[in-house]
Amino acid sequence: MTDNFRLYSQYYDLLYQDKNYILETNYVSRLIETYRPKSKTILELGAGTGKHAFLLANKGYTVLGVERSAEMVAIANQTTNENVSFDVADIIEFNLNQTFDVATSLFHVISYLTDNESLIQTFKNVYQHLNKDGIFIFDVWYSPAVYHQVPEKRTKILKNHNIEVIRKANPVIYSEKNVVEVNYEITIINVNDKSASTITEKHPMRHFSSPEIELLAYTTGFKLLGTEEFLTGLAPSTDTWGVCYILKKI
Repeated sequence: MTDNFRLYSQYYDLLYQDKNYILETNYVSRLIETYRPKSKTILELGAGTGKHAFLLANKGYTVLGVERSAEMVAIANQTTNENVSFDVADIIEFNLNQTFDVATSLFHVISYLTDNESLIQTFKNVYQHLNKDGIFIFDVWYSPAVYHQVPEKRTKILKNHNIEVIRKANPVIYSEKNVVEVNYEITIINVNDKSASTITEKHPMRHFSSPEIELLAYTTGFKLLGTEEFLTGLAPSTDTWGVCYILKKI
């Protein structure tokens, strides 16, 4: 993965202020209760600014978040909770010298791993950091939906009392690699003096089929326990952009 979020992290929470973190946290908590009851500790891969981590801690879990962006971790550390900590590290290569009951990776973080070597190494790392019968919960872009719906150009505009953010997304599809490269042009406007700056970034995103995930699980020591549409729990379809997978360490 490239350092996509170096500047992007400054505007991350504004861009995703419409995300329902409480709903997502409740969903993940229900999955944990279903697939590994009495779990206490969680390893979160790609913790971002810590919103999921703090909400999970409020439910009684102890959470350690791994995030490669030091800028995002700095934002997360502005909030304190004795049951939450963060480690600046790449999810492909980290060693925390401790194990957890559950590992999570939300908001399509795994889809940023576009090559097989990175995927396999990450899953092996997760395996090594899980307790016996530990589970791995993650969501990814779903290939049938990507091919059926076809990604298109989009513009998102958000504003607070300090800045206005205009984000234009132009996707480029690499069908032979199962990758959609999302090219972002992000313009940040100072509301007070109207000065503006622009950031351009490339976010390559890999999409997956369920047989592909099942094979990846098998080769890295996991068993596939569940496959469902993220949040709804419905069976995935060509209308399902984000699919959640639940794996068990065997």
